[in-house]
Amino acid sequence: MKKFYTICLLVVCLGMYAQEAGKAGELLKNEVKDNENKTQQNTRHSNKDKNGVPTTNRNGNNNGRRNPINNNEYRWNTNYGTSEVFLRIPENDRFTVEIGDQMMSNATGKFRFFDLKAGLVPISIYDDNFLIYRTKISLRNNTRTVLDFFSDYGLYLLGNYPQNKQSYGFNEWDDVWNNPYGNQQNDFNPNYGNQGFYGSVMNNQEFNTLLKTIKREANFDDSKSQMIFSIGKHTNFTATQTRDLVKLLSFEDNRLALAKQLFSKCVDKKNFYQVYEAFNFESSKRELSTFISNY
Repeated sequence: MKKFYTICLLVVCLGMYAQEAGKAGELLKNEVKDNENKTQQNTRHSNKDKNGVPTTNRNGNNNGRRNPINNNEYRWNTNYGTSEVFLRIPENDRFTVEIGDQMMSNATGKFRFFDLKAGLVPISIYDDNFLIYRTKISLRNNTRTVLDFFSDYGLYLLGNYPQNKQSYGFNEWDDVWNNPYGNQQNDFNPNYGNQGFYGSVMNNQEFNTLLKTIKREANFDDSKSQMIFSIGKHTNFTATQTRDLVKLLSFEDNRLALAKQLFSKCVDKKNFYQVYEAFNFESSKRELSTFISNY
């Protein structure tokens, strides 16, 4: 008999807990004054439903003691999407970004958009309320699109990353945001891929795409170097990446010139010795070593 009463008491307690957890929550007081509420917005909702039953009014009084959760009038918009967009603007100004039907404005340069619809979505960027850039971006469900914007250069797509794989997670993206361009020498995370993670440095997938693009689009050393310099305006490189870029060039003198130019963009200069692998002659290695010593 004692065991029976214990079970009954447990069931009652569980029922009370479930009821407590399922309530709508604490109704917060509306602090809008009467003279501030005389607008057309005030007439959007009636204080009675279609059956004439009083519902919760704007002042925080529950006249009919009804739980809004159980009211069929209130439901989430089932047409929302699952796409995300992370956008950084590394400039000291107040920008406003509009993507689809969402808009965000701040002076931090950090813009995170969630629950966007997939498809070809318009994006507009305003500087101090003046429209300065407009285009369309392709969004996919369950995918985070990562972008950088520069007023003088435009909008750059850094990549699309599956949300479930966290291949470009919050921590890494915060690391990028919290470091300005050209100041990532001490920001290394050995747990990020095979090369670690530095702010403003391409990940392995992006860098491999860059290599393929240069090989496909540029046939001569001059054009290859020009493409590398153009990309280098907006990103840094690891020593390993620098080595692979230098190897793209055919002539030793051009490789040496490129290595010298990219030294300032290398985020892990202590590993720059890896770039020596790109040279065939000892004289080139000695000249590069002298250059680094006098840098």
